[in-house]
Amino acid sequence: MDSRLIQAFVNWYLVSIDVLLILGIIYFLKLPTEKKANSSYWLPFLILAFTVFYENMGAYTNFNSEFNKAVNELFGNFENPNFNLWLFNIANKQINTILYLFLIKSWLEPSKKKYINWMIILFIVVVQVLQFSGNEPIYLNQAIIYSVGANMIIVGSGLYFINMISNEQYLASNPVRLLSFWQMTFILFTYSLTYISSVSLLYLYTNYPKLLDSLLQIDLVFGILNLAIMVVTLASPRFPSVFEKEPNYDLT
Repeated sequence: MDSRLIQAFVNWYLVSIDVLLILGIIYFLKLPTEKKANSSYWLPFLILAFTVFYENMGAYTNFNSEFNKAVNELFGNFENPNFNLWLFNIANKQINTILYLFLIKSWLEPSKKKYINWMIILFIVVVQVLQFSGNEPIYLNQAIIYSVGANMIIVGSGLYFINMISNEQYLASNPVRLLSFWQMTFILFTYSLTYISSVSLLYLYTNYPKLLDSLLQIDLVFGILNLAIMVVTLASPRFPSVFEKEPNYDLT
């Protein structure tokens, strides 16, 4: 087997999330049909599957440099065709941001869902304006786009926690036994702690590579924990004594 292929795909992070995806697929397939159609389950599964897909795709672009170079040149990047930022900009900073906003929306009471709708629309507009104006090309670090999306996710998480301390149904429940609590907690921590490394990626890469490597390792650990919570969500119906039912307003 090609040693470059092993180096690209066999590492602790990719192996960990690949295992989580396998577990996620098993638990999702075992869900009753009505739960598979519920956004409380299919959204976490979609986030899990999509994240594992683009992370492995990132490994493939590192392995197949000719493919990566061709895509970079398609986007107009002839100076640094070895970068695969285009993939993570599209998949992580843009699509995943929208998916997480939809997940946050699924846990909010109906009166607060409209705020997430407006955030998603605004985010899509900001992405298109910044990309097509040339201010943040798709093949370079999109610090503004990431910061806008991260701030929206942090605000959305804040809406959830505000709702938790003000809604009688949440006040009557045990937060640590609610899946929504753990999802929002890990999402909030993930986006808060990865903020610095994501916004100042190229600066740290140029001036403080060792610091950047340490920050990226922290990002990876929280990424695994975040996906692990998605797997726990899919497995939760099998452990009714561990988790409480969410407030009974519409969660679809």
